[in-house]
Amino acid sequence: MTIRLTFLAAALLAAGVAHAAPTTVSGSANGLSWTAQSTIVGVTPTSTAAAGGDPRYFAPRSQYSGVATLIMDYGSGGQFICSGTLLPNQRSILTAAHCVSDGTSARPLSTSVYFYTGSDPDNVTWNQPTFSYTVSNYAVHSAYTGQVIDQNDIAVLTLDSLVDWSVKSHELYGGDDLTGKEFNIAGYGGRSDTGGNVGANLGTGRLRQGDNRYEFRLGDEEFGGVWSDILGEPAEQIEYTYLSDFDNGLPANDLACNIAVDGLGLPASAKYCNTGLGADEVSSAGGDSGGPQFINGMVSSVTSFGLSFGTAWGDIRTGLNSSFGEFNGFVPVSIHRDFINANAVPEPASFALAGLGLLALGWNRRRRAN
Repeated sequence: MTIRLTFLAAALLAAGVAHAAPTTVSGSANGLSWTAQSTIVGVTPTSTAAAGGDPRYFAPRSQYSGVATLIMDYGSGGQFICSGTLLPNQRSILTAAHCVSDGTSARPLSTSVYFYTGSDPDNVTWNQPTFSYTVSNYAVHSAYTGQVIDQNDIAVLTLDSLVDWSVKSHELYGGDDLTGKEFNIAGYGGRSDTGGNVGANLGTGRLRQGDNRYEFRLGDEEFGGVWSDILGEPAEQIEYTYLSDFDNGLPANDLACNIAVDGLGLPASAKYCNTGLGADEVSSAGGDSGGPQFINGMVSSVTSFGLSFGTAWGDIRTGLNSSFGEFNGFVPVSIHRDFINANAVPEPASFALAGLGLLALGWNRRRRAN
């Protein structure tokens, strides 16, 4: 999968569903020109099995059933796709705010949520809605501005009923510093027929997964606040945003290293200068927005945006298209645990079952004491 928060609109529309209304922003500062979009393409093809897709990117249901497809209906504005993650209360979905909000109080007319239920890795979830749910409430972080690069690009959606217990839910990752950590990423976004060399979009709706590494966060001390100048955003809006680059094994396309060393004058180090995880490495693509990054099966962040500094800095293809040499941007859960937990409370029935469990435990202890 190439996971970019934005999709290639024409290809996605041809597939029947577009990505969450993409917003693009560009800028230039400190000698760096860039383009970002709010939006899994692998090193080798992520196409269907019949078309020669690499099975390393397939996502077995036993591990990924809790990664959800979100279809937002904006009426005359069309239908759009994002990804999300089922939380432990079995009724809440963690996703990106930009999937359901433009920074205002406006919301989709409706949002349908589908879960992957079969053994075929090429099932299109919304065509096989065995487990289909409707969103009944949208909790968008109050500090979300609607900007493409915003560390508050996060939302919790409440479903109209509890999700079937055969669908796997995911806890939040407990660590605070993600720098240098490897993660697994999953989503229903655009796929590629050749991999990161071209990133041609084969459509959305088929779940794919792969690995990458958090390179750094924009607020790391060694940057001295320069990312705020480069991106034209207040430091407090972007400082906890994490970036990973999409490596092909060649130093010339090692974007993190090129930007840190040649662009910002930092000494070369393993933090920035590494050539990736080989063929397991992936990038996000349109439709992967809001999907999870996992560390040890727990959600560490959500997919937020794609970022390109152009071919002069290692992007192998002009434009923002999930090709080698681009960045993926992520919103960490560490700074949003209170918000997530406040909006993903257990259902009353869950409390009742927990109470019965405690009651049984107490009865058992009393019997042992007697």
